[in-house]
Amino acid sequence: MNAYIVAAVRTAGGRRNGRLSGQHPVELAAEVLNAVVAQSGVPPEVIDDVILGCVTQYGDQSRQVARFAVLASKLPESVPSVTIDRQCGSSQQAVQFAAQAIMSGTQDVVIAAGVESMSRVPLGAATNSAEGKTPMVQAIRDRYGVKDFSQFGGAEMIAKKWGFTREDLDAFGLESHRRAIAATNSGAFDAEIVPIAITLADGTADMHVKDEGIRWDASLESMATVKTVLDGGLITAATSSQITDGASAVMIVSEKALKEYGLTPIARIASFTVTAGDPIIMLEEPLYATDKALKRAGMNLSDIDLFEVNEAFAPVPLAWLKHTGVDPQKMNVNGGAIALGHPVGASGTKLMATLVHALRARGGKYGLQTMCEGGGQANVTILEAL
Repeated sequence: MNAYIVAAVRTAGGRRNGRLSGQHPVELAAEVLNAVVAQSGVPPEVIDDVILGCVTQYGDQSRQVARFAVLASKLPESVPSVTIDRQCGSSQQAVQFAAQAIMSGTQDVVIAAGVESMSRVPLGAATNSAEGKTPMVQAIRDRYGVKDFSQFGGAEMIAKKWGFTREDLDAFGLESHRRAIAATNSGAFDAEIVPIAITLADGTADMHVKDEGIRWDASLESMATVKTVLDGGLITAATSSQITDGASAVMIVSEKALKEYGLTPIARIASFTVTAGDPIIMLEEPLYATDKALKRAGMNLSDIDLFEVNEAFAPVPLAWLKHTGVDPQKMNVNGGAIALGHPVGASGTKLMATLVHALRARGGKYGLQTMCEGGGQANVTILEAL
């Protein structure tokens, strides 16, 4: 049985303490739920489930935030929901769980979504490391010989292992902004972005429709002045994903639902996998997850027209390119998280909305999306545009 995407939407990214920071994450999530239902044409009362990714389930994002998102939306209260956390891959995993439900024949209409207000609920807010209240128990420290795992440390390890220089990373970061600028100016994001009504500081109303993190005046000269995150390291804020507020959603249905409700599919979920590896270097797993995913699907890299590789840190997609040998012009064609932001719980379905619409706009057939995740895991999803 096949699982089809009939709508894919996202909010424009909001910078930390920027234009979306006044929006409650429940409200952001409700907006994309409403939009994906409206765009799809699915009767809201037939939705079997909402699977929503959220990483920092604390404060405004606590108490099973997916349920609150449904209650704040136009969906009937009879629609169930669940919140999941696979770190940065949370909403990509939501897609894969939704597809499993559709393909098993147990459900026919499922929304996969994600939300993260990193301004209101900072990453790590749910952990009190100062008091030792973390999941990093002694058995793990003994097994791996480290006090804790570090994404910054992992990114630095990847840069060193694959032989990248500071100049390589800065050049990649600049290209992310250049592509995002070109995509914005060409209207490439128009089909996927849900306008969000906001109130400005002076009390006037406005609509948030453009990704706020893009540096329109970015240059290699300005990037070269940014201090490294770690002493003696290569990674800077300019070559890292941006702290971002946002939400996104994808509507996934069965063939039965397509026929019953007269829906038009825009993509088919062709194959997917999730893998795990070294939690110390951590962010390298997308390289090997891609190999496994293609083998599982019986496909080659040459079969794929476009790739989305999350730009958590510049060395991750750069290492992925070096490992796979893929043409850089096929990866992150509209920019990535360095320019557009990384609202961690929402990034999976955010990237998927961008990938689906980019494939269709360019006449491509297959797209592959992969995401590095805290703890050394990675999701890979392969789509067929229709």
